[in-house]
Amino acid sequence: MASEWPEDGFGDWIGHKTRSVETIRPDLARRFAVTVSDQDSQFRTGDPAPIGIHWCIDPPVFTSDRLGPDGHPKKGEFLPAIPLPLRMWAGGALTFFHDLRVGETVERTSTIESIDRKTGRSGELCFVNVRHDYATDRGAAISELQNIVYREPSHGAAAPSIPDLPAPDSLRHADPVLLFRYSALTFNGHRIHYDYPYATSVEGYADLVVHGPLQATLLMMLARERLGGLTSFHYRGVSALTCNQDFTLHAQKGADGLELSVADAKGVVTMTATARDNSAPGQRAASEFRPGI
Repeated sequence: MASEWPEDGFGDWIGHKTRSVETIRPDLARRFAVTVSDQDSQFRTGDPAPIGIHWCIDPPVFTSDRLGPDGHPKKGEFLPAIPLPLRMWAGGALTFFHDLRVGETVERTSTIESIDRKTGRSGELCFVNVRHDYATDRGAAISELQNIVYREPSHGAAAPSIPDLPAPDSLRHADPVLLFRYSALTFNGHRIHYDYPYATSVEGYADLVVHGPLQATLLMMLARERLGGLTSFHYRGVSALTCNQDFTLHAQKGADGLELSVADAKGVVTMTATARDNSAPGQRAASEFRPGI
């Protein structure tokens, strides 16, 4: 495996960019809202779009011959050909400058910012950070830093601990229909979300896997409800949330903002997040905000 790494560690991929443009249609907003909130809302041009819909905007499209065995685009398309077999969306950080609106045209510019090779308890890892900037005619809308991790298969992982959590704010259920709908909205072909034999036999999960961005969207919805607004959101996946079980959303006030988490039916935390609303008078200018980890 080590011989497959180039001498520069894929340094020539840093700065690699891609751009895409799409208009947020009322029907997309409706399908997204009914998927994440289970409420059938009608949207008209000019209405605020649901939070989290940016992950559905003009997803990359590849013909089947350009897909890898896991359903992702083959390595070496936009992302480098990291010589590790498994890829996960590990977390990220978002800064919100203004709401996206139905009927607006949104341009996304994606840039590879860093590639770091490390060794952890589970073996060799590679972290790829991608910056996504979303803009409309009204200016910068969202700035996102996405953390992607490539890893080797894990064997005999220790059982995760079960922490004390505040009372749940919301109870949801993960079923295959929810995962199918979200995969369709985001044009996500990763087989762990819909192919049970692949998810369990190849990647070693207990069941189909709930998307990280879906969990993050539910936490952002909760954060906005609790805070009254949302200007920054940092999240990290800590354990796989698998299908066919209830899961809970939790929020409590913390030293650095609203602390949030997702927990599975056993109480195992699958995602943590911190949210802030700095939209009060006297906030810093939007240009001063940059997502961090």
